[in-house]
Amino acid sequence: MSELNKEVVDLVWGRPTSGGVSASIFRRWTQGFLFSENEHSALEQFEGGPCAVIAPVQAFLLKYVLFNKESPNWRHISEEEQKFALCSTLSEILESACSTPSTGYCLVSWAKGQTPHAITHAKPRTQSQTRCTPEPESSQAPQELQPTTVSAEDLGFERFHSILHKRTVQSLSELREEMLSLYLTWRGGCGVLLFLYSVILTKGIENIKNEIQDTMEPLIDPVHGHGSQSLVNLFVTGHAVSNVWDGDRECSGMKLHGIHKQASVGFLTLMESLRYCKVGAFLKSPKFPIWILGSETHLSVLFTKERSLVGPESTSEQARRVFQSFDPEDNGFIPESLLEDVMKALDLVSETEYVSLMKSKLDPESLGIILLGPFLLEFFPEQDSGIPDSFPVYHYNGLKQSNHSERVEYVEGTALVLGFEDPMVRTDDTPVKRCLQTKWPYIELLWTTDHSPSLN
Repeated sequence: MSELNKEVVDLVWGRPTSGGVSASIFRRWTQGFLFSENEHSALEQFEGGPCAVIAPVQAFLLKYVLFNKESPNWRHISEEEQKFALCSTLSEILESACSTPSTGYCLVSWAKGQTPHAITHAKPRTQSQTRCTPEPESSQAPQELQPTTVSAEDLGFERFHSILHKRTVQSLSELREEMLSLYLTWRGGCGVLLFLYSVILTKGIENIKNEIQDTMEPLIDPVHGHGSQSLVNLFVTGHAVSNVWDGDRECSGMKLHGIHKQASVGFLTLMESLRYCKVGAFLKSPKFPIWILGSETHLSVLFTKERSLVGPESTSEQARRVFQSFDPEDNGFIPESLLEDVMKALDLVSETEYVSLMKSKLDPESLGIILLGPFLLEFFPEQDSGIPDSFPVYHYNGLKQSNHSERVEYVEGTALVLGFEDPMVRTDDTPVKRCLQTKWPYIELLWTTDHSPSLN
């Protein structure tokens, strides 16, 4: 790893100042992928920061448990099932990040004989949390698997990078085999960082730099310790782009990269309700009904088993996406001069006379603009979406302190998706609801607990 250390550190942590990388931020990221004692398919996050890795992994893990394996007792999976679910999930994310399979998949672990599996934190934890990797059952286990107790502070940023080892596997079958063999490593005290580095080196440092909008912005914020949108997108889509809209956009002669295809799991953010950004259809309407939810400071996950909520893009959804690609500022309208281009992009009749007729019909007051609503109503009349009026939902937040009674457990509820003309069943105006309203404007949420789940 020595020749790659500086590039990796600069990309992940930024170019260190005279004081170096903050010891407290590095400590917050030194944790493994550990399951909650109270919710067997839920990962636990100890401190703020690593949710940019843990939440996407949790989303894909739920996809594996609910839809790939279709586990009937998905909330009570066994330890062996946890092992296979986690390793399969990590393999899928690594496979998605691999730009060119011929170059293989990189796995970052400890150098032989340097295995601080049981890294602890100064902050008190339960016994099962403190020892991040259980001792091997056999006393004859190889020396490199024997756990040693090292505090995160004692390990330190410099020593952590001095004892890393990178190896490359070429085939998917070999990748899955190696993932299972490294299960103790992923659970160990630096499992999250080791897997993050594995994803980065599998993707390729130059490939990431070519996708990030601002290469001076590190993947982990050096002041607050949270992951960037590029890091979240890398884990969700395999591409480290900095934006969440569909496709690329031109701005002042500069191309800004967005999301280019439908994601397996989705992303919604409270920032859109505050009009700081616009999430495109490729993230809002994923292949599976699982969404990472973003607040100002944290990432959590909302999911359901209701498959009818997602599926191939409908013609009206495609039309909305194409129309909005000509409306980069999200005004809800386009200049009438662009109507012909939109119609051509959607393979609609675009002869000059017909386009002129449509301009007159869609802009009867000659304001020079075409509104999205009338456009969709004219060419793509309302169709039955097939979405049920209500369906069960679950919310996951990996931080103990953000859960009621400080137990990491799913909060169960019922979502009601109404139309604008329906009588409203008013529920509390919570951040979770405002976040979901960016996809379902008239959604209402009824939780089975007295406390609404927290986005933070």
